[in-house]
Amino acid sequence: MKIRFGTSGWRAVIAEDFTFENVRCVTNAICSYLKSRDGSKGQTLIIGHDTRFMGEQFAAIAADISSRKGFAVLQCTHPVPTPTISHAIRINNAAGAINFTASHNPPEYQGIKFSTADGAPALPEVTKGIEAAIERKDVPEDEDGGTVSDHDPRDAYLDDLRSKVNFDAIAKAKGRYAYDALWGTGRGYLDKILRENGLEVETIHDWRDVTFGGRSPEPGEDNVDELRAAVKERGSTLGLATDGDSDRFGIIDNNGEFITPNRLIALLTDYLAESRGWNLGVARSVATSHLVDRVARERGLKLYETPVGFKFIGELINRDEIILGGEESAGLSIRGHYPEKDGIIACLLAAEAVAVRGKSLTEQLDTLYQRVGRLESGRIGVKLDDAVAAKLKEKLAEEPAELAGRKIENINRTDGVKFLFADDAWVLLRPSGTEPMVRIYAESQSEDDLAKLLEAGRQYLLN
Repeated sequence: MKIRFGTSGWRAVIAEDFTFENVRCVTNAICSYLKSRDGSKGQTLIIGHDTRFMGEQFAAIAADISSRKGFAVLQCTHPVPTPTISHAIRINNAAGAINFTASHNPPEYQGIKFSTADGAPALPEVTKGIEAAIERKDVPEDEDGGTVSDHDPRDAYLDDLRSKVNFDAIAKAKGRYAYDALWGTGRGYLDKILRENGLEVETIHDWRDVTFGGRSPEPGEDNVDELRAAVKERGSTLGLATDGDSDRFGIIDNNGEFITPNRLIALLTDYLAESRGWNLGVARSVATSHLVDRVARERGLKLYETPVGFKFIGELINRDEIILGGEESAGLSIRGHYPEKDGIIACLLAAEAVAVRGKSLTEQLDTLYQRVGRLESGRIGVKLDDAVAAKLKEKLAEEPAELAGRKIENINRTDGVKFLFADDAWVLLRPSGTEPMVRIYAESQSEDDLAKLLEAGRQYLLN
């Protein structure tokens, strides 16, 4: 098989394509890439894993190979959040990290995410070089001096969060929280730091289950019913959730309403501009709500639009050009943080906004809508079968004048094809970088029109 890195690393089904042999092949290719740039003697390499099946075993193989190539390997001692690994790269001056995670994918998947020395997901030019090394079956020569050491990155990461979140305000507000770890890596991180600040936290699904309860560990609206029930039963201030590797977030307000990532990103942009006094830009992916654009215009912030994939937003974080960057798939980071999605800090900032403003997220959104107007956004998926794949390239290249009788004002090809209409309405079609499907995104000013646009996009793709 050809191993290809997608939006966030290489992912495949365990025992089909994700095998010990292929793990060895990818690890050797990453070592080859790193050695070709700076050599390996004395270089540190972080190796971690999430709670998925065989994570420890795959990580041990990667650690053994990397140490034999001369790297000083810091092997994480427990399942670790992806953003924690990003922080560990930075404070240990590591050459990068190999992280065994398939994030929010179904439990039969495993994956490898490679992050570079800045703590960011590897950019396409890097992963293309690794893919070429895989095809050549590069096995770099062994070197003396390599080591493997146990590493626990938790305390240093939590200390860093304390410098970026207003825990004094959160503690003073004395909120009560429900947290759904979704059997992932956030357990012992998000709940721990809240409890250390004297807050009451009810944690659910806080044990390891490699099947993730028989579903994908994704904190989307369809997967948080138990969290919603916990919020309502206990009168919680917020319900918080993180995905399998804690780079994505899910939020339930005190009334049981799911706060979509699109809305939280816009709300936190507004909150950070107000509370921190930051006046840099804000970034969103091409698939993310234009509600962010409206907040940016009102606040006088420059807007950056990126392809899907947090690595592109991460570059803007590294250059200190934005106060927040976010994706509708529930990923965000902020100024001064890491160039990687962090679901834990997203949850904490939501708690901070509630504590500081003294209003629920729903109330804050209502106030925001009064200022900038409301938009409804959503997405659907179409399975990438042979019939869809055969016409996909042609469909993405077409330039229609209208869609479902609606005039197309502009066509955006930043990532896939995005048809823009009047009044901030739009439809985007793009192949998923993590699953075999085509995603169709849309946004409009009403839920009825949103449904029509999503169906129009589906019909356009299939006909």
